[in-house]
Order: sequence, then C-alpha cells, then structure tokens
Amino acid sequence: MSPTQIPSDRLLLTETVPGGAMWSQVLRRHQTLCVTDLDGGANVALLLYNRDLLIERYNMPDTLKSQHTAFLTKGHVLYSDMGRVLCSITEDSCGWHDTVCGIGDAKLTRSKYGETRYQEHRNTRLRNARDELLTELAKWGMGLRDLVPNVNLFSKVAPDEAGQLQFVSDHSRPGSCVQLRAEMNVLVVLSTCPHPLDPSKHYGRKAIELQVYRGDAPSADDLCRTSCPENERGFQNTERMFLG
Repeated sequence: MSPTQIPSDRLLLTETVPGGAMWSQVLRRHQTLCVTDLDGGANVALLLYNRDLLIERYNMPDTLKSQHTAFLTKGHVLYSDMGRVLCSITEDSCGWHDTVCGIGDAKLTRSKYGETRYQEHRNTRLRNARDELLTELAKWGMGLRDLVPNVNLFSKVAPDEAGQLQFVSDHSRPGSCVQLRAEMNVLVVLSTCPHPLDPSKHYGRKAIELQVYRGDAPSADDLCRTSCPENERGFQNTERMFLG
C-alpha cells in the first residue's frame, strides 16, 4: 500500500519531520509507519524497542545473520535481542537501507561542517544523531545504555574493489518510501541528521513525511514471514507474547 493508497479511515497520523530533527512514537501492534523521503537524499537513523518491555530492543547482528543479508529491504524483518520480530518491511521503493555504519556524533559534525552553537545559531545550529537520539530516548526514561546499533533508512553503503565501505550518493530519490509494520507494540525513535559517511561538505537538511495507519495482521503466506525459515520462527516467538 503506497502513501497515496492509504484509506482515510485507516490513517491515524501524518507529520513532516525536517532534516536535522528527531521524533518518537509508539506503534500499536499491526499499525504501519510509512516513511517518505520528500526531496531525495534523506537519512533516517532508526531505533526500535518493545514498548511493553523496553529492555528488549532492535538487534543488528541477529537481524542480519538470521536473514543472511547485510542490508534491509522489502520482505526483511527487524529482530529484537530476544528473537522476536519488532517490525516487518512490507513495502520499499528505495531497495537498500544501511545497517552497519551507525550514527554521527558532535565531534564528527564539527569536523565536517564547522562549529555552531545555540547561543548564536538557535534552531539553525547543526545537530548530530547521537545527541538527538539520546534526547528523544530520555523522554521515555531511557539513556546511554539503551543506545544500540541502528538502521539508516534511505542510505546505501557498499564496499569498493578494495573492500572499503563507500557511501552511495543520490541513492534515495524524491518520494522514496519504506513501510514498517509493527508486530508488537513498538517504540520508534529516529533522527534525520546526515549519514556519518555522507561525503558532502554541506549539511543536508532532508525532510521526511511520516504516516501511521491501521494495518492488518500478517497472513500465513505473508512475504516477510515466509522469506526464510528463521522468520517463520521469529513470528511464532512474537505471537506467543499475545496468547491468552
């Protein structure tokens, strides 16, 4: 279901998040978050947590090894550190989302883009994803120990002939969209600061649109469930949470 196909009676929330900003929201089980890159070239540093048990959170190693992949796209799921499925990627027009490069911090931002301070620059200061994610986590009673390896939506990083990771510029086009279906009650935390390997000397402020809508429970032949045997077991582990 593309953004233009979301029935109005299912749509729960529409919000625009500017570049260099942060956001968080709870998705109820089977609600879907549609993330759209409005202008192209966006990066969305994404973290996921079990809202009912916040010590359970997105686990990058298990997500990759269980699905035999180094990046995420349609048909993949995002696993927790307890072998359960937090979210499924049900639609994706971008095709590759970075899983290994993490986030930038204040030191990296200063070295790439220069020094800015709130006292002089106010809301035009250049922010970094690490500080923004920590600020957003604090709203939910969480902190530094809860900051784990993230997903970078809309960003592609691939090895060159020498085996060095290289950022692929212009990977995400205007209107690129990815949809995440919550398989449990999920806390979503994100930042729209630039990717840490983005070679541009200009601090890109790339806005995204977020839409939350009521989705459907996955069927027995759901692509995300059947894409590999490990995912079938992951869904079964998740569904046991809701027995009775």
